Amino acid sequence: MAREHRRLDRPREQVLEAAMAAIAEHGLADLTMAGLARRLGTSGGHILYYFGSKDQVLLETLRWSEERLAPRRAELMGRSTPAGDRIAEYIDLYLPTGTADPRWLLWVDVWSRTLAVPELRNTQAELDRRWHEDLIRLLDDGMRSGEFAPIDAEAFSVRLRAMLDGFSTQIVIGVPGASRAAFATHALDYTRHTLSTTHP
Repeated sequence: MAREHRRLDRPREQVLEAAMAAIAEHGLADLTMAGLARRLGTSGGHILYYFGSKDQVLLETLRWSEERLAPRRAELMGRSTPAGDRIAEYIDLYLPTGTADPRWLLWVDVWSRTLAVPELRNTQAELDRRWHEDLIRLLDDGMRSGEFAPIDAEAFSVRLRAMLDGFSTQIVIGVPGASRAAFATHALDYTRHTLSTTHP
């Protein structure tokens, strides 16, 4: 059988791995079904048979990228170290690794498509909820131990994640002057100030 019509042994995983690799190398602008098919040695029609549309490929790639990160979050959540240290690591895990981080390029692209494709909004909300729930658990741990001042954990999570989303977007699209290290420091300063038991 010709290479361009090769059937895939693990269609979902192979397509998602190839999509993530293509995004890492060339960004989202150059990701096409034809290019993805060439990378996999199959046909665009074969990919669409499993996914239905490019939007669905992007949606599943975002979900897959978050699934790959989930064990690191679970390990972080399971530690017995101070909650403040774990929130610092949560922030580090949340932020992009740098300009053109493929996971964050996917997040930004999904946000931009949600008005036209409602199912993207639902998946984005589901994935975001997991980050929210983990942060709430860290806050509850810190308040129970007396490490953090009593606060409205839901409101704090909304504010901190909105801050991190804004910082992350600037980092990943390469806004001049955007510094991952500086933004992480800003988020930590806000966290420590707000959660301090000595804050008036």
